[in-house]
Amino acid sequence: MDEQEKTQGEESTPENTREGDKPQSSGLVDNAYDAAERLEEANEKQEELLERQEALFAKQLLSGKAEAGQKPQAPKELSDEEYAEKVLTGEINPLTTE
Repeated sequence: MDEQEKTQGEESTPENTREGDKPQSSGLVDNAYDAAERLEEANEKQEELLERQEALFAKQLLSGKAEAGQKPQAPKELSDEEYAEKVLTGEINPLTTE
């Protein structure tokens, strides 16, 4: 009976059943679930930031501070008298093209 108990005891250990040799697939699955949770959290955070950015852009657009509705300032055309005065004072050099 001692031999039977020894053989039964040895058979139930992971070393003899080769359960220890199997790859840890549950670890990979757990890692995948953890990664998926982190991605979901990051997506939620990104969505919140995007909503805040859209609200800020809308506020700027309505207040007139946004780039979308602005037109570049056209240079003021000088009259002949103003041009002559600026040439005489040296503000404009007629020999250079601007």
